[in-house]
Amino acid sequence: MAVRYELIKTCKQSGARLGRLHTPHGTIETPVFMPVGTLATVKTMSPEELKEMNAQIILSNTYHLYLRPGEDIVREAGGLHAFMNWDRPILTDSGGFQVFSLSKLRHIEEEGVHFRNHISGEKLFISPEKATQIQNDLGADIIMAFDECAPYPADRDYVKASLERTTRWAERCLKAHQRPHDQALFGIVQGGMYPDLRAQSVKEITSLGFPGYAVGGLSVGEPKEVMNQILEETTPLLPADKPRYLMGVGSPDALIDGVIRGIDMFDCVLPTRIARNGTTMTSQGRLVVRNAQYARDFRPLDPECDCYTCRNYTRAYIRHLIKCNETFGFRLTTYHNLYFLLRLMENIKEAIRNDSLLDFREQFFEKYGFNRPGARPF
Repeated sequence: MAVRYELIKTCKQSGARLGRLHTPHGTIETPVFMPVGTLATVKTMSPEELKEMNAQIILSNTYHLYLRPGEDIVREAGGLHAFMNWDRPILTDSGGFQVFSLSKLRHIEEEGVHFRNHISGEKLFISPEKATQIQNDLGADIIMAFDECAPYPADRDYVKASLERTTRWAERCLKAHQRPHDQALFGIVQGGMYPDLRAQSVKEITSLGFPGYAVGGLSVGEPKEVMNQILEETTPLLPADKPRYLMGVGSPDALIDGVIRGIDMFDCVLPTRIARNGTTMTSQGRLVVRNAQYARDFRPLDPECDCYTCRNYTRAYIRHLIKCNETFGFRLTTYHNLYFLLRLMENIKEAIRNDSLLDFREQFFEKYGFNRPGARPF
């Protein structure tokens, strides 16, 4: 298989997993957070900076690359790795979430989804076969089956019909996949917030024998307690010898809670998106550096952080740049947020090695402020 998961250790205290994911472009130590490079770039960051902070794998988006520049151009360039000068692993999502998030512009049928280009208004159509072909042309190490992401909240009948369509689409993706020798196609479990429907989806999707599995349809507006409950019901049903990927999750608390519940892979635009609004993650919690209180604050964003930003620049300077819409300010906050999450994942792995992840969670949550009444992490 193009991708192979190796379980290294299970934390005695929490049940969390330490592993290695072997891919055509290198081995990934899991659990891992994947920075999102939607349009073949992590916004404001260079590939060299991502390597400097030890990003092991990045995610790019099929829907957006299909629209611009087009998968044919990426294929002619030699695939995403050559196109964006990134020689480490890449995962592409199927574009399903983006298509379904354009709720007023799309129509779902059994063959696929009719939708309008959100930029030009042009009528377009994506089927499971088309999504797979686009990803084959993009050439990522890991590609995703085209699924239907049910909204939250959604009634049971809709979710059941949706997950069953996702299963049929997954079968079609497998048949359409042209590069199983160097691209791993992962299946996606759906089922909304209904534990029995999640179990049904797991049974159907795992019966197809994918080399890895994602849990989709979470972090779509539901309370985090509900997401954790669904993970507790769902993850133990997934094969222990395959990687488990929780899609669209990237807040520090959700990363820790997801790992405790058996998840190996995560991605989210959160750290880069909030960085461009002047919001940063620090060891003491959320810090909105654009606020007036930091105008004369000449400390680093996080005195405990040794990233490039914190070693060289102050809150006052970064605030000035962001208030003036200077790109360098967005670069500095983005670098810091990504570094913070990647370092958090390293600390999580160390806690798993030491069989102390629950202790680490308690200490981190206390320090970060998640345990304070009315705390607003992000």
